[in-house]
Amino acid sequence: MSPGTSSTMTLSSLSPTEAAQSLFTNSTILAPMVRASTTPLRTLALHHGATLTYTEELIDRSIFPAERIVNSELGTIDYRVPIAHYPAKVQRRMMADGDNPDLCAGAVLLRIDPVLERDRLIYQVGTGEAGLAMQAVERVVRDVAGVDVNMGCPKKFSVGGGMGSALLSDPKRACDIISTLRRNISKPVSAKIRLLHPTDPRPTLDFVRSLINAGANAITIHGRIVGDESQTNARWDTLVEVVKHLKATESGVPIIVNGDLYTHADIREMRRRTGCDGVMLARPALYNMGLFRNNEEKAEGVKNEDEGGPNHHEEEEEKEEIPLSHFQTSNHSGYYGYTSPLLMSRTTMIQEYIANCVRYRTHSKNAKYVVCEMINARRAPTSRVPFLDMKLDGGQTIASVCQCRSLEDLVKLWDVRWTIPLPSAAASTDGNESSVKVQGSSIAQVADGMGDLHNYDDRYFLDPEQFHKERSNTACEMDAKKEVGDVSDEKKTEEEGGDSLPATKRPKL
Repeated sequence: MSPGTSSTMTLSSLSPTEAAQSLFTNSTILAPMVRASTTPLRTLALHHGATLTYTEELIDRSIFPAERIVNSELGTIDYRVPIAHYPAKVQRRMMADGDNPDLCAGAVLLRIDPVLERDRLIYQVGTGEAGLAMQAVERVVRDVAGVDVNMGCPKKFSVGGGMGSALLSDPKRACDIISTLRRNISKPVSAKIRLLHPTDPRPTLDFVRSLINAGANAITIHGRIVGDESQTNARWDTLVEVVKHLKATESGVPIIVNGDLYTHADIREMRRRTGCDGVMLARPALYNMGLFRNNEEKAEGVKNEDEGGPNHHEEEEEKEEIPLSHFQTSNHSGYYGYTSPLLMSRTTMIQEYIANCVRYRTHSKNAKYVVCEMINARRAPTSRVPFLDMKLDGGQTIASVCQCRSLEDLVKLWDVRWTIPLPSAAASTDGNESSVKVQGSSIAQVADGMGDLHNYDDRYFLDPEQFHKERSNTACEMDAKKEVGDVSDEKKTEEEGGDSLPATKRPKL
């Protein structure tokens, strides 16, 4: 059964190994991105050709107080933390949020569309202990196709809690988490890791093989090591060597590659050089959802590859291999390059995302954050920025987006004019009574309710240098106050915001 296709044989009838092969073979995957990989972006990626999506990382303890709610109005399954569970300070902030009034009922940590995301959603858990991981997964596993363990996050909160990239230096604990999950659930268990060494493939190979021996059904490898910035190129040379070795020796376990796949040419080249089972897109997906489109298809109006201008690198395929460092930094031309007809209008992409935010009642601040990430290239590799087409039809800017205070403001700024039917719309002859109306009617009552508690400061985009300086000073003050054990959860700050977090709220990457 190929990924993302219907079949009389559902994943539930397959063994975890068979299900992993079905999910990850020939896959194109939306990566787990904090704030971004929520329902609107996940369903948008599926619409444009992604075969699989991941939730944003959810810290194990964060899901414990959540209640599973079948939201009949939206046709979703919600995991909501009741407002009573939050500290008084956070409750007051939620109750006072006029732009998102339904927060008074609590915050949604995870919202799943069971129709669109059936057998196509992986739950990523941030954890450092097998027992906690198991407790978290047990709560969610019925609604997802598989479970992934985050073993790549290098942020201080994650490493300090023994999670994320801390597991890369503790293979025994990492393997215990994998083996515990495999023993207790009947769905695929995977891990997302980073390279362990900048040039030597052996440490990464050893770690991956230990996970496979522990029972991992699939592995995603990000092509950077801990400490690498996103503005520097991913270490493709090392990544290619690692994946080639794994495909030669561990053929039964899908291997997915991740890191700087900004063009269809990148995706094709990585698949060709490594034989990988799938590719995973993070920031490139925020740049252009057209990257999920099957690159074997021809865009409308293109009769053949010659008319579309085939990528000049492919003409060299029979000749001397092009160095990866050159391939990464060159201006890919032609049908699969930076101006490929497979790509979509970025303005249309953002309009569709905002419409999805209205459809799924996303928190307005979270929607703003994702839109701001979509319209700037500040975290793309410096060598690629000159080739990225960042033009927008309406001339919108970071400043104009940051001025928005609600989803209704975003709808007006981006001139979103269509309606997305709710699940019950099919029962109505015209669908209007069961639709989310975007432009031409007030959306105040439907736009901002029941979103999760993602918050950030506009200065994160408008004045990032000063913002990070203030955060650094705050972190130093917190460290100075720290005596024994961890700082209380209420005093922890998010990576992209200054608001305090409730005791069980997940930290931010």
